[in-house]
Amino acid sequence: MHHRAYLALQRLALHQQRQGADLLRDHGLSGPQFNVLRILRGAGEGGLTCSEISDRLLEHDPDVTRLLDRLQKAGLVTRDRDRPDRRIVATRLTDAGRNLLNRLDPPLTELHARQFAHLTDTQLRDLITLLTAVTREPERKPQIP
Repeated sequence: MHHRAYLALQRLALHQQRQGADLLRDHGLSGPQFNVLRILRGAGEGGLTCSEISDRLLEHDPDVTRLLDRLQKAGLVTRDRDRPDRRIVATRLTDAGRNLLNRLDPPLTELHARQFAHLTDTQLRDLITLLTAVTREPERKPQIP
């Protein structure tokens, strides 16, 4: 039964990701790039360091710096050294990055509505509850020698 649940989750995740990736690709973004922009929008004007962005990513990316380089080259983010501590580099969303996210909001909302249209609100709440429970670390029972 555990294996069936695992496979069902994998199929669901891959299906949802493919549809989202197609939409993002149409706007010139990869999933990880979109995730970084989304994180920076939530961070506000102060921006975040590379390490802070890495900690908030949905999926671990070992080369966040290269990801930020591509976004900066595209004019979607800026990176500036902190005045008091020149070792700290803050990454911030540009107006172009914010505008791109704002343009993506409606089609992403529509996509998600289509993806879950066959579920009632109660079923959606139950799904969220179940998926949240699955992502928690199970309590470890002490081993009795």
